[in-house]
Amino acid sequence: MLKLKKNSLLLLIAFPILMNSCREVAVPRPKGYFRIDLPRHDYISFNSDFKQAPHLPISFEYPSYGKISFESDEFTEPGWFNLEFQSYNARIYLTYKDIKNNLDDLMEQTYRMNVKNHITKADAITEQMIIDTDRRVYGILYDLKGNTATAVQFFVTDSTEHFFRGSLYFFAEPNPDSLAPVNDFFREDIIHLMETLKWKNK
Repeated sequence: MLKLKKNSLLLLIAFPILMNSCREVAVPRPKGYFRIDLPRHDYISFNSDFKQAPHLPISFEYPSYGKISFESDEFTEPGWFNLEFQSYNARIYLTYKDIKNNLDDLMEQTYRMNVKNHITKADAITEQMIIDTDRRVYGILYDLKGNTATAVQFFVTDSTEHFFRGSLYFFAEPNPDSLAPVNDFFREDIIHLMETLKWKNK
């Protein structure tokens, strides 16, 4: 009788354990990111007929889903303007400069501001040379990998009169994994801008 009670007690203890062991164990899902719907690449023309830019001797094609904006305050220099992508919290800062025997200074300033300042955060920085002798467009496209505030930068020049640079920024915490598709998307737009860029006589 004592043996039977002992077996019954063991069965009562073991039964809940066995029941619990048959349940599915909750496993946390891997970290994911929101899907970002990107439009089809489509472009419109920017040139010196643009009502706010009669002083800019350049033309190029920019995305139709972007908006050209000019800031007007005491800190804004002539030739500073932006390409805004409000739906994506993104902006390409653009700067046009006349070359006045200062090409080396402009290139050094661009490297210091747009590349050197991000070296400590970047895992890698690659450079792609831009050489188009027909249009007299020469420059460098920079790709910055890692938790940098900017992932794509460029400058182009004709080496004698014109200098043009740009930097892509997102108004969000840098996260290379979540921003990678959007960076790649706008990188294509930047390349298209450079491929359609033309200088105008001053």
